[in-house]
Amino acid sequence: MNKKAFLKGLHHGMPIGLGYISVSFAFGIAAVVKGAPAWLPILLSMTNLTSAGQFAGLDLMMAGTSFAEIVLTQCVINLRYALMSVSLSQKLGPNVRHRDRFWISFFNTDEIFAVAAAQPNLLPRYYFVGLAIPPYVGWALGTSLGALAGGILPSSVTSALGIAIYAMFVAIVLPPAKQSRAVCMALAIAVTLSCEFYYLPVLNTVSTGFVIIICGVIAAAVTAVVFPIKSEVAE
Repeated sequence: MNKKAFLKGLHHGMPIGLGYISVSFAFGIAAVVKGAPAWLPILLSMTNLTSAGQFAGLDLMMAGTSFAEIVLTQCVINLRYALMSVSLSQKLGPNVRHRDRFWISFFNTDEIFAVAAAQPNLLPRYYFVGLAIPPYVGWALGTSLGALAGGILPSSVTSALGIAIYAMFVAIVLPPAKQSRAVCMALAIAVTLSCEFYYLPVLNTVSTGFVIIICGVIAAAVTAVVFPIKSEVAE
């Protein structure tokens, strides 16, 4: 049973791992372009598994931002994982021990959560082991390849490849924005605020970390008020 659950998780995790290689490759390239040593993005990807958090954290570290601001930014960006973990805890089988929850939470990315949450039954411990391995390996491998390529390739090439990360974010945001007015509104508010913080006097003196926090919180709050999600209360 353990082997069967492990192989099932491994099978489900392979597409995620393959997708992570291309995204993390862009992260490795972008890190080197920004002036980071090759070992830094590799270390970040081996000790973290959060694309948005890593990209934001790298920018803040390279800008010399204070530790407190980096921590606060990461808390805001990764707050969704707390909600996903609460939901995922309802899918854990009886053989998942208390200490297993710590390493499962480390691997709880958006994609891993979506796959695990879609399974019809409670999931055993070895399923999560198999599900977590390909994404982790793919994320670390892609970052390593990107960082090493960034140190070898000419600066003109690495700068061009560094643009891939912006294409990735556009590819992530545009499809749901076309289907949801709420996402489209949140995107418009965030983009508008970001431009104001970049171009307007006084506002352009606010540090990058707080700009991310302010834009994210305001966009989410306004969208939540305009497009509230109605919950069904069981009678």
